[in-house]
Amino acid sequence: MKNNKTWHDKHIETLGFGSRLADSVAKGMGSWKFIIIQSVFVIVWMGLNLIGYMYHWDVYPFILLNLVFSTQAAYAAPIIMMSQNRQNERDRIQAQSDYQTNIEAKLEIEALTIKLDTIEIEKLDKIIKMLEEMKFNSNSTI
Repeated sequence: MKNNKTWHDKHIETLGFGSRLADSVAKGMGSWKFIIIQSVFVIVWMGLNLIGYMYHWDVYPFILLNLVFSTQAAYAAPIIMMSQNRQNERDRIQAQSDYQTNIEAKLEIEALTIKLDTIEIEKLDKIIKMLEEMKFNSNSTI
């Protein structure tokens, strides 16, 4: 049975747990779903702390919320950078694969061109031979 794995499939198989996790985190944090959930979280957090009569766990100016976001940013930035580095590596591998495919296609085209030239020359030689025979036959019948 033929192996139909693409370069992308092979690349994914080489990724470790941490790499796949970083890619998943970067993909999740770069989505509208994440932005909407985080916005709702912030609105609820601020709302509960502004209208809470008895217990404010994070009073204005929301220092704890700022600390949560700073911690999130401190971890998110390197994780996203790791994922981007892997994307650059994937792009480089794809470009190399495309380049190799182009080289192979060029060689096949050159071989076909040579074959077509050969066929064309053989065809022209046959036509010339036929014309010479026709000329010889017409001269001999006179």
